[in-house]
Amino acid sequence: MNSTGKNAEISPQIYARIGGILYLVIILAGMFSVMFVRDKLIVSGNITATANNIMASQSLWRMGIFADLIMHVCDIPVMWVIFILLRPVNKNLALLAMLFNLIQTAVLVANKLNLVAALFPLGGADYLKTLDQNQLYAQAYLSIKLHDYGFGVGLIFFGFVCLVNGYLIYRSGFLPKIIGVLLQIAGLCYLTDSFALLLAPKFAGRLFPAIMIPCFIAELSFCLWLIVKGVNVQKWNQTCVETVD
Repeated sequence: MNSTGKNAEISPQIYARIGGILYLVIILAGMFSVMFVRDKLIVSGNITATANNIMASQSLWRMGIFADLIMHVCDIPVMWVIFILLRPVNKNLALLAMLFNLIQTAVLVANKLNLVAALFPLGGADYLKTLDQNQLYAQAYLSIKLHDYGFGVGLIFFGFVCLVNGYLIYRSGFLPKIIGVLLQIAGLCYLTDSFALLLAPKFAGRLFPAIMIPCFIAELSFCLWLIVKGVNVQKWNQTCVETVD
């Protein structure tokens, strides 16, 4: 029996619901780490205020890192579920999207070390006494800036994930075409924002955060649809049969 047949023994609705719930965890964890941790503690352009905020709320800073890591752990089963659901449409493109997604996740996980590194100059260890306070604050802020750029690099790969998966969803017949369109728009927004950050930072500053709104709408719509509606099982099974034939 081929692998498509094996997966067909389990309802695609189960995969869809699992993927949708984990996708929602990703969105909520990401919102917490950005909106309730970094946006609260980081004062743009002010290394002293940022350092003081982090030192006063180190537990919150660490919780933000933990939330990010939970998000990336959930990335793996979500990309697996999406691959299973979309591979009947085009297995090679579904695999390509998963590979882009794996690279994105690997880059972002490694990038979390920059947030950990921001704590070291503020820890008051003996080996830091050779540096003055402003140097330590600057090193911590530099790590945070590196994280911002690392995040942008990772999202380049996710932009391509959204473009490919959006195309597959649009072509699928068992998921709404509008979600496919929204994901492709999100992919273009991610790519525009990330390349602007690398090539024209001032222009990127004018685009953000407005350019992220379509991304939020697309991803939230996709995950909620998977949770509430799932896929059209009849059409999904029909697509599996046509793929085998």
